[in-house]
Amino acid sequence: MHAIITTTGQDRVGIIAGVSAAAAERNLNILDVSQTLMDDFFTMIMRAEIPGESVDMAELQRHLAGVGERLGVVVRIQSTDLFTAMNEI
Repeated sequence: MHAIITTTGQDRVGIIAGVSAAAAERNLNILDVSQTLMDDFFTMIMRAEIPGESVDMAELQRHLAGVGERLGVVVRIQSTDLFTAMNEI
């Protein structure tokens, strides 16, 4: 299963490291990453592979949201299917 992790918020040192470490703690393999800085606003999108068949997306979201809170950013995770459906025009 693949997922999209989005991160947004005020730029600061350690965002990429913190979110990447949180993904690694849950054995997620980051396949692709794109990040942009607009003035002091940080945005990042990661595509990650989630191992195994049964994944508790709610638990993953809580874990990443907690890391985001400590970093002062908003972190969300969605399956690629849901992300694509929500962002297609």
